[in-house]
Amino acid sequence: MSRILVTGSADGLGRAAAESLLSAGHEVVVHARNQQRAAGLDPLVDRGADIVVGDLAQRDAVRRLAAELSDAGPLDAVVHNAGVWSGPAVMPVNVIAPYLLTALLRGPRRLVYLSSSSHFGGRPSLDGVDWRGRSAGSYSDSKLFVTTLAAAVARLRPGVLSNAVDPGWVPTRMGGPDAPDDLELGHETQEWLATGHDRQALTTGGYWYHRRLLQPHRAVHDEAFQDRLLRALAEEMGAALD
Repeated sequence: MSRILVTGSADGLGRAAAESLLSAGHEVVVHARNQQRAAGLDPLVDRGADIVVGDLAQRDAVRRLAAELSDAGPLDAVVHNAGVWSGPAVMPVNVIAPYLLTALLRGPRRLVYLSSSSHFGGRPSLDGVDWRGRSAGSYSDSKLFVTTLAAAVARLRPGVLSNAVDPGWVPTRMGGPDAPDDLELGHETQEWLATGHDRQALTTGGYWYHRRLLQPHRAVHDEAFQDRLLRALAEEMGAALD
């Protein structure tokens, strides 16, 4: 069995993934943005989950979480599920937090990043990107960047299985009740990549939709763009990914 962190697990896809992983017998670390949302995770904690609390929009909180997680024992996998749709937190939560956790947590051998079909509308340009969240960021750009991050990690860390998952437009709080996609398939793909042992689950550098490997935006596997993105993030955070 594996020890797995699922960020943004207070509700939606993250909650569903955490519940399913617990039911399968894995050790799960759930995450909530604040103490109020953490209280809603009590049923999972009662079932044996560990919990960490911290606002992923705040860099100091992300660094504290990384230190807390490192002190608590090794992780086998991280599901970078947390994400926001709009507003100033888009770049900090969708890109900066998973980058910083990836740079600081060196133990996990499987990394799963939350992508979206919206990444196809992203611009492979880093000019003027507001990483600090002083203004609203582009959701499409953020998903292109994090999908590129997943591919870059797969290239730079050959011993790590790093993949991006498009869960589809699913009926979560973010997606809305009328979203047409399958919620179960959305979170099952995250779990499968975090724990599965069949040949496809051992793929790295993939962009997945409902367990199907798809071709992402052409910039995702452009190594020059990957390197520019990693340099920008390393300079911004003072933490290099290697």
